[in-house]
Amino acid sequence: MTFKHHWAVVSYRLPARLNNMEYVLMPLFTKTLTTVALLGAMAGAQAQPLPATNHDAPTGNGTNNLLIAAVAWKQTAAEYQALYHQGYNLARMQLEKALEAHKPGDKPLAVITDLDDTIFLPLPYWGYLINNNKDFFDDPVWDAWLPKNQMVVAPGALAFFKFAASKGVEVFYVSSRDQGDKTQEIGVNQVRLAGLPFADDQHVTLLRDSSNKETRQDEIAQAFNVVLYLGDNLNDFRRKYYSQDVEERLTQMEADKELYGTRYILFPNPTDGHWLRAIFGDSEPQPNDSNRARFKEAATRNAWDGR
Repeated sequence: MTFKHHWAVVSYRLPARLNNMEYVLMPLFTKTLTTVALLGAMAGAQAQPLPATNHDAPTGNGTNNLLIAAVAWKQTAAEYQALYHQGYNLARMQLEKALEAHKPGDKPLAVITDLDDTIFLPLPYWGYLINNNKDFFDDPVWDAWLPKNQMVVAPGALAFFKFAASKGVEVFYVSSRDQGDKTQEIGVNQVRLAGLPFADDQHVTLLRDSSNKETRQDEIAQAFNVVLYLGDNLNDFRRKYYSQDVEERLTQMEADKELYGTRYILFPNPTDGHWLRAIFGDSEPQPNDSNRARFKEAATRNAWDGR
C-alpha cells in the first residue's frame, strides 16, 4: 500500500535535554499528526521492535549501562549544545577571513563537512539503545532507525551553512553510511529536508564500504580552496588519524594542534567514533564483558592509587 505524505522540518520547545533544537525530516501523513508518535518513541514506546543484536547485554535492569553518562550528557547538557555554537561560530570567523582574502582568479572557496554528530545529532537512536539495554553501537538498529528521519539539527549548523552558501562558498557533505541501495537517497533527502544548501548528488558523498574520506576530500581540493573541514572525529579531517594506538593518535593530533579552530572544526562525541578503534582495534566493538573490561582499563589508564 502506498501513502501520500508531506515532509516538514518541525521545531519544538522540549524539556532541557532537547530545548531549541530542530527535529527534521519527519513524515507528516496528510491526516495523521506524528508528533505524538515521535514523542512516544523518545520516551521508549516502540511501535515494533527493532533488530536485536546485543546478545551479551549488561547485567541487571540496564542502570549499569556504560553508555548512560555519555548519553545523558548529550541529551541534557547545555555545555553540549554550547560546543556546537562555539564550533560554528569559529567556522564562520575563519570563513569570513578567507572571504576577505579571496581575490578574483583564485580557486572558489569550499567547506567539507561530516554529517552525523556534526550536523545531524542522532539523540533518539542513543535513547533507544539505553532503553533496550544496549551499551555499544548497534548497526542493525542504526540502519533501521536512520530512514525514520528523526535526526536533530545541531545548534548553529543551519545558520552557518546558509551563510556559506549566501557568500558563494560551496558545501560538500562527505560521510560514511551504508543502508544498502537507498543510502544515497536517504542522505540527500535528509540534507534537503533539513533546509541545508547544495542538497544534491554532486555535493553529498556517502561512502558505503569505507571510512576513508581523504580520496573524496582531495578530489574536491583540486577544484576548490577548502577553507574548513568540520567533523566529530579526527578521521573526518585526514586519514592519518585512523590508528589502532592511543598514543599514536594523540601524537598525530598534537602535531596538528595549530589547525584546530582554524582549519579543523571539531565537535564533541563521547559515544562513538574512531577513538574507540584506538582502544579496541575496532570502531564498533562487540558488546561483551571482555570489551567492558577493556573500557574500564582505558578509563583508568591515569588513576590515583588512593595513597
